Amino acid sequence: MTDQFTPDISTYLKEDIGSGDITAAIIPETVQAEAIVITREAMVLCGQAWFDAVFRTLNTDVTINWLVAEGEAVGVGTNLCDLSGSASTLLTGERTALNLLQTLSATATVARLYADAVAGTGCKVLDTRKTIPGLRKAQKYAVVCGGCYNHRIGLYDGVLIKENHIIAAGSIAKAVQIARQQSSVSVEVEVESLLEFREAVEAKPDRIMLDNFSLDDMRSAVALSYGEIELEASGNITLKNIRAVAETGVDYISIGALTKNIRAIDLSMRINVVAH
Repeated sequence: MTDQFTPDISTYLKEDIGSGDITAAIIPETVQAEAIVITREAMVLCGQAWFDAVFRTLNTDVTINWLVAEGEAVGVGTNLCDLSGSASTLLTGERTALNLLQTLSATATVARLYADAVAGTGCKVLDTRKTIPGLRKAQKYAVVCGGCYNHRIGLYDGVLIKENHIIAAGSIAKAVQIARQQSSVSVEVEVESLLEFREAVEAKPDRIMLDNFSLDDMRSAVALSYGEIELEASGNITLKNIRAVAETGVDYISIGALTKNIRAIDLSMRINVVAH
């Protein structure tokens, strides 16, 4: 799965380095150093492949030794990995590598909180398309690393019929019918009331999204679906109420906050020169 989601690291390096790191250029290439990456807060580690790729794209001689496994939860002050190689390479790659690691770890850390909140209910927590531009596949990977699941990756691998699609198509039934004719991918319909829900059930999509439903209406929808159509709850769902939503019997809960409302993990890389 990591291979599937590994991005083109050169894009991130070019953004930071541009025509060259003119600060690191003051350090002779012969200077060798060791470094260690430390977390200043509790986290779920995610992004090793991205971190590694930064340094190995710059210099294949850099050695990286991970002390914590991908997806492992660790506490404040934990040493995550140690590195060795050219001092100038370590300094040039430091910020890009840490930026990726702190962002993906933040996503995985939040995902773990939500996954734990619904543990034992049988309900799966999904991400959304509310991702950081340029980091969608990386964040989607981090969501899985944290214990949650992916919704569609983009507009090309799943049909999600929303209010404006229904208006443009003419009805829920018509929208689903056209979607079935045009593609073999999964078809989902978003509804905002039990009346729309009943219309959607008759149209027989693969999944129905219950947008901002009350808990009572969710329970009614579960009863009315007869277990024949997957149900997904969405809208104003937080860590405080997600357990109650999961216990209504819905199959999925989609949470934009997994990727949208994250706060980067505080990481530090300390370098020590070992040879000139």
